Amino acid sequence: MQHGGSAEKVEAALGDYRKSPLLSERERAALELAERMTYTNKRVTDRFFKRLKRHFSDEELVELAAIVALENFRSKFNPVFAVESQGFCPLPAVQQVAAEATRRLHR
Repeated sequence: MQHGGSAEKVEAALGDYRKSPLLSERERAALELAERMTYTNKRVTDRFFKRLKRHFSDEELVELAAIVALENFRSKFNPVFAVESQGFCPLPAVQQVAAEATRRLHR
């Protein structure tokens, strides 16, 4: 990965990130935030926000939340116009998920 985590870390994030020894507490907190922002039945509670504040500054939290929100926006917007993955991520797990999503889109 050019500007971030190793392929192993990305694979860990796609799997059970909560138990992965490859990820720091800070990385797990960021992934949990993304999960809580993405799934309708999950919330960013006051208790969880206090935990986030131990790992991130206010500025970092704003940036992180904005990035997660943008990716959530794209995940809803792009399928309307059949915008598909351009093959930028070489990880097999990501490629498999993208291929399955493309198949469902074209049914």
